[in-house]
Amino acid sequence: MTVNVLLVDDEELIRAGLRVIIDAEPDLAVVGEAEDGADVLPLVTRLAPDVVLMDVRMPAVDGIQATRHIIDRVPDAPKIIVVTTFENDDYVYDALRAGANGFLLKRARPAEIVRAIRVVVAGDSLLFPEKIRLLAGQRGVGPDRSGLREAGLTDREAEVLRLMATGLSNVEISEQLFVSVQTVKTHVGNVLAKLHARDRTQAVITAYESGFVTPAS
Repeated sequence: MTVNVLLVDDEELIRAGLRVIIDAEPDLAVVGEAEDGADVLPLVTRLAPDVVLMDVRMPAVDGIQATRHIIDRVPDAPKIIVVTTFENDDYVYDALRAGANGFLLKRARPAEIVRAIRVVVAGDSLLFPEKIRLLAGQRGVGPDRSGLREAGLTDREAEVLRLMATGLSNVEISEQLFVSVQTVKTHVGNVLAKLHARDRTQAVITAYESGFVTPAS
Protein backbone atom coordinates (compact mmCIF):
# COMPACT_ATOMS: atom_id res chain seq x y z
CA MET A 1 0.00 0.00 0.00
CA THR A 2 1.35 3.42 -0.98
CA VAL A 3 1.17 6.27 1.53
CA ASN A 4 0.18 9.46 -0.27
CA VAL A 5 1.71 12.70 1.02
CA LEU A 6 0.74 16.35 0.52
CA LEU A 7 3.53 18.94 0.93
CA VAL A 8 2.66 22.39 2.30
CA ASP A 9 5.47 24.95 2.56
CA ASP A 10 5.96 28.48 1.26
CA GLU A 11 9.56 27.68 0.27
CA GLU A 12 9.80 25.90 -3.07
CA LEU A 13 13.26 24.58 -2.24
CA ILE A 14 11.95 22.85 0.89
CA ARG A 15 9.10 21.26 -1.04
CA ALA A 16 11.48 20.08 -3.76
CA GLY A 17 13.81 18.51 -1.20
CA LEU A 18 10.98 16.72 0.58
CA ARG A 19 9.60 15.44 -2.72
CA VAL A 20 12.95 13.88 -3.65
CA ILE A 21 13.24 12.18 -0.24
CA ILE A 22 9.67 10.88 -0.19
CA ASP A 23 9.42 9.76 -3.81
CA ALA A 24 12.63 7.75 -3.39
CA GLU A 25 10.77 5.37 -1.07
CA PRO A 26 8.79 2.55 -2.73
CA ASP A 27 5.87 2.83 -0.30
CA LEU A 28 5.60 6.66 -0.24
CA ALA A 29 4.48 9.15 -2.90
CA VAL A 30 3.94 12.91 -3.08
CA VAL A 31 0.50 13.56 -4.59
CA GLY A 32 0.42 17.35 -4.38
CA GLU A 33 1.97 20.59 -3.15
CA ALA A 34 0.75 23.89 -1.71
CA GLU A 35 2.65 27.03 -0.80
CA ASP A 36 0.24 28.33 1.84
CA GLY A 37 -2.22 26.99 4.39
CA ALA A 38 -5.04 28.73 2.56
CA ASP A 39 -4.70 26.19 -0.27
CA VAL A 40 -4.66 23.08 1.89
CA LEU A 41 -8.32 22.29 2.48
CA PRO A 42 -9.32 22.07 -1.22
CA LEU A 43 -6.29 19.90 -1.96
CA VAL A 44 -6.99 17.57 0.96
CA THR A 45 -10.59 17.23 -0.19
CA ARG A 46 -9.59 16.53 -3.80
CA LEU A 47 -6.47 14.41 -3.32
CA ALA A 48 -7.34 12.59 -0.05
CA PRO A 49 -3.71 12.29 1.11
CA ASP A 50 -2.80 9.96 3.97
CA VAL A 51 -0.31 12.45 5.42
CA VAL A 52 0.16 16.22 5.21
CA LEU A 53 3.63 17.67 5.84
CA MET A 54 2.70 21.17 6.97
CA ASP A 55 4.99 24.15 7.39
CA VAL A 56 4.09 25.80 10.69
CA ARG A 57 4.84 29.39 9.62
CA MET A 58 3.34 30.64 6.34
CA PRO A 59 2.37 34.14 5.11
CA ALA A 60 -1.43 34.01 4.86
CA VAL A 61 -2.74 30.97 6.75
CA ASP A 62 -0.24 29.30 9.10
CA GLY A 63 0.03 25.62 9.91
CA ILE A 64 -2.02 25.93 13.09
CA GLN A 65 -5.03 27.41 11.32
CA ALA A 66 -4.70 25.01 8.39
CA THR A 67 -4.56 22.07 10.79
CA ARG A 68 -7.75 23.24 12.53
CA HIS A 69 -9.50 23.62 9.18
CA ILE A 70 -8.62 20.06 8.21
CA ILE A 71 -9.62 18.53 11.54
CA ASP A 72 -12.89 20.48 11.69
CA ARG A 73 -14.00 20.02 8.09
CA VAL A 74 -12.61 16.73 6.80
CA PRO A 75 -14.48 13.68 8.18
CA ASP A 76 -11.62 11.22 7.70
CA ALA A 77 -8.79 13.68 8.20
CA PRO A 78 -5.26 12.76 7.12
CA LYS A 79 -2.38 12.54 9.56
CA ILE A 80 -0.63 15.89 9.92
CA ILE A 81 3.06 16.46 10.65
CA VAL A 82 4.05 20.08 11.16
CA VAL A 83 7.47 21.09 9.94
CA THR A 84 9.41 23.81 11.72
CA THR A 85 12.83 25.44 11.89
CA PHE A 86 12.99 25.58 15.70
CA GLU A 87 11.91 22.71 17.95
CA ASN A 88 10.96 25.03 20.83
CA ASP A 89 8.66 27.08 18.61
CA ASP A 90 5.37 27.89 20.41
CA TYR A 91 3.66 27.37 17.07
CA VAL A 92 4.57 23.68 17.20
CA TYR A 93 2.83 23.03 20.51
CA ASP A 94 -0.22 24.99 19.37
CA ALA A 95 -0.34 22.93 16.17
CA LEU A 96 -0.18 19.70 18.19
CA ARG A 97 -3.02 20.94 20.38
CA ALA A 98 -4.97 21.80 17.24
CA GLY A 99 -4.77 18.18 16.10
CA ALA A 100 -1.41 17.63 14.41
CA ASN A 101 0.01 14.16 15.00
CA GLY A 102 3.64 15.17 15.38
CA PHE A 103 6.35 17.50 14.16
CA LEU A 104 9.65 17.50 12.30
CA LEU A 105 12.55 19.91 12.11
CA LYS A 106 13.45 21.23 8.67
CA ARG A 107 17.01 20.09 9.28
CA ALA A 108 15.88 16.49 9.91
CA ARG A 109 17.80 13.80 8.08
CA PRO A 110 16.02 11.98 5.23
CA ALA A 111 15.74 8.80 7.31
CA GLU A 112 14.03 10.75 10.11
CA ILE A 113 11.52 12.24 7.69
CA VAL A 114 10.64 8.86 6.23
CA ARG A 115 10.39 7.28 9.68
CA ALA A 116 8.14 10.09 10.92
CA ILE A 117 5.68 9.52 8.09
CA ARG A 118 5.56 5.79 8.76
CA VAL A 119 5.16 6.27 12.53
CA VAL A 120 2.15 8.59 12.26
CA VAL A 121 0.52 6.38 9.63
CA ALA A 122 0.90 3.30 11.85
CA GLY A 123 -0.54 5.25 14.78
CA ASP A 124 0.67 2.83 17.45
CA SER A 125 3.45 4.92 18.97
CA LEU A 126 4.28 8.56 19.65
CA LEU A 127 6.52 10.58 17.34
CA PHE A 128 9.47 12.14 19.22
CA PRO A 129 7.93 11.81 22.73
CA GLU A 130 10.94 13.43 24.41
CA LYS A 131 10.48 16.60 22.34
CA ILE A 132 6.77 16.76 23.15
CA ARG A 133 7.71 16.46 26.82
CA LEU A 134 10.12 19.38 26.49
CA LEU A 135 7.48 21.52 24.78
CA ALA A 136 4.99 20.72 27.53
CA GLY A 137 7.58 21.68 30.15
CA GLN A 138 8.18 25.02 28.47
CA ARG A 139 4.45 25.72 28.69
CA GLY A 140 4.60 25.39 32.46
CA VAL A 141 1.79 22.88 32.83
CA GLY A 142 0.25 22.76 36.28
CA PRO A 143 -0.84 20.08 38.76
CA ASP A 144 -4.57 20.21 37.97
CA ARG A 145 -5.67 16.58 37.53
CA SER A 146 -9.41 17.21 37.38
CA GLY A 147 -9.71 16.75 33.62
CA LEU A 148 -8.43 13.19 33.68
CA ARG A 149 -10.23 12.32 36.90
CA GLU A 150 -13.51 13.33 35.30
CA ALA A 151 -12.68 11.20 32.27
CA GLY A 152 -13.08 8.09 34.42
CA LEU A 153 -9.99 6.18 33.33
CA THR A 154 -9.57 2.79 34.96
CA ASP A 155 -6.30 2.04 36.75
CA ARG A 156 -5.10 -0.01 33.80
CA GLU A 157 -6.08 2.69 31.28
CA ALA A 158 -4.19 5.26 33.36
CA GLU A 159 -1.16 2.99 33.38
CA VAL A 160 -1.36 2.60 29.61
CA LEU A 161 -1.59 6.40 29.21
CA ARG A 162 1.57 6.89 31.28
CA LEU A 163 3.40 4.36 29.09
CA MET A 164 2.04 6.02 25.94
CA ALA A 165 3.56 9.29 27.16
CA THR A 166 7.00 7.68 27.25
CA GLY A 167 6.64 6.82 23.56
CA LEU A 168 6.21 3.06 23.91
CA SER A 169 4.43 1.30 21.06
CA ASN A 170 1.51 -1.07 21.55
CA VAL A 171 3.86 -4.03 21.29
CA GLU A 172 6.25 -2.57 23.87
CA ILE A 173 3.38 -1.76 26.24
CA SER A 174 2.04 -5.31 25.90
CA GLU A 175 5.47 -6.69 26.79
CA GLN A 176 5.75 -4.44 29.83
CA LEU A 177 2.26 -5.23 31.14
CA PHE A 178 2.32 -8.93 30.14
CA VAL A 179 -0.91 -8.67 28.16
CA SER A 180 -1.75 -9.18 24.50
CA VAL A 181 -1.29 -6.47 21.88
CA GLN A 182 -5.03 -6.60 21.21
CA THR A 183 -5.71 -5.88 24.88
CA VAL A 184 -3.41 -2.86 24.70
CA LYS A 185 -5.19 -1.63 21.57
CA THR A 186 -8.48 -1.87 23.44
CA HIS A 187 -7.10 0.13 26.38
CA VAL A 188 -5.62 2.77 24.05
CA GLY A 189 -8.94 3.06 22.23
CA ASN A 190 -10.74 3.54 25.54
CA VAL A 191 -8.26 6.22 26.63
CA LEU A 192 -8.70 8.16 23.39
CA ALA A 193 -12.49 7.93 23.60
CA LYS A 194 -12.66 9.03 27.24
CA LEU A 195 -10.29 11.95 26.67
CA HIS A 196 -12.00 12.89 23.37
CA ALA A 197 -8.54 12.72 21.80
CA ARG A 198 -7.98 12.30 18.07
CA ASP A 199 -4.86 10.23 18.60
CA ARG A 200 -2.06 9.39 21.03
CA THR A 201 -0.44 12.80 20.66
CA GLN A 202 -3.57 14.66 21.81
CA ALA A 203 -4.10 12.17 24.65
CA VAL A 204 -0.54 12.66 25.90
CA ILE A 205 -0.81 16.45 25.66
CA THR A 206 -3.99 16.26 27.77
CA ALA A 207 -2.10 14.13 30.27
CA TYR A 208 0.64 16.76 30.54
CA GLU A 209 -1.72 19.72 30.73
CA SER A 210 -3.76 18.10 33.48
CA GLY A 211 -0.65 17.27 35.51
CA PHE A 212 -1.43 13.54 35.30
CA VAL A 213 1.99 13.11 33.68
CA THR A 214 4.68 15.68 34.40
CA PRO A 215 7.43 16.75 31.99
CA ALA A 216 9.99 15.76 34.61
CA SER A 217 8.63 12.22 34.99
